Order: sequence, then structure tokens, then C-alpha cells
Amino acid sequence: MATALSLSGCDSNKNDPETSDAATDSSAQAVTEPQVQDNAASDSDSDLDGAVAEQGTPVKYDVSAWSNEKVEPLKVTELDGIKTTFGKVLSTDENSLDYASNPASKYRFMKTDAPYLDIIDSEKYLELGWYYANPTDSDTEKEHSQNHAKKAYKLARQLMGDDGGKVIADMLAGQVVKNKVIGGQKVELAKCEFYSCMLIINKSAAQTDDG
Repeated sequence: MATALSLSGCDSNKNDPETSDAATDSSAQAVTEPQVQDNAASDSDSDLDGAVAEQGTPVKYDVSAWSNEKVEPLKVTELDGIKTTFGKVLSTDENSLDYASNPASKYRFMKTDAPYLDIIDSEKYLELGWYYANPTDSDTEKEHSQNHAKKAYKLARQLMGDDGGKVIADMLAGQVVKNKVIGGQKVELAKCEFYSCMLIINKSAAQTDDG
């Protein structure tokens, strides 16, 4: 807009050399100044982007405190007891699929619009899944993530003993476990990434090989 006004002024005084020179200077300034402003804005955006990237506090999981809680052992087939550890089932999908796309039932323990906590059970697999909060998430989302992880930690100990609890601790620390027998159960996959934690136990696998 500033450039357009300067050029218009130059045309209306084209017979006056002094006016023309002044207009030319003004036009040069008008062209130059926005560039400086754009650069400043760009620097500001960079600074802002950097600030956003650094915001947020990583979620802390008090695993050491959880490990002191006494638990009652459960078998991987004792679905009612497994569900009780996670809480009250709010919805059930009998037409779901498991990790390998086999028919399964999904049990949800949170409302649809809340950070999820699920169990998927099929003939072959038992899958635990929950929301894994990001450092920039809200305090409420982080609290849900912590509570979900605590329940998963307890259930893993019920199913696999203290080694099961260690699996959850390793997951929360960014480690991935694949195809390993832990506490008598075959863990097909255990990981936390991209807002999601999953622990998949292969119920039908032989439980004598560390894979």
C-alpha cells in the first residue's frame, strides 16, 4: 500500500523535478522499509517458534511409589479381574479387531472425549492401551496419562510379577520391547510413542522362550 501511494504521488507531480526526486526517495524508502519489517517479523516468528518448542513440562511417573503396592496375581485369561483393575467399563465394542486384525472385543474405560484407556481382548491377544501425554498437554491430560499408566503398571505386575512393572517403567522411559517372554507371558510389543502406549501380550504363544 505504501508503494502504491508513493508512485501515485510521483505521477501527479511529474513536471516538478524537486517533487519528483522527493517522491523517488519516498518510494525507495517505502520499498525498503517493509522488507526490514518482514525480516523483523520473521525473526520474531522464529523466536516465537523456539519458545513454543521449549514450553511444557514432561510428565513424571512415580514408578518407585507404585512398586510398593501389593497386588493379587491374575492369569491372562481372567478378563473380569483384568477389567476390574482398569475400573468401570463405559462402552464395549464386540466388533473390534486385535493387533493382528483378528476378531476382538474392545472395552473402554473413559468417555469418548477423554484421554483413552482401553483393553482389547481376543482369542490370541490381550492388549492394554492408554493415552500418553505430551509435555505441552494440559494438566488434566497429564493427570489422566499418569493415572492410566499407574493402572497399567498394576495390571502388568498382576499378570507378570515385578518384571511386568519393569516393562511399563521401560515403556514410559521410551524403550521398546518386542517378542520377549516376561514373567511367564509373551510380550509381543510394548511401547509408548505418539500420544499412545500399548502393551500387547500374546496369550497363545509358548511361554518358555525368551524370543
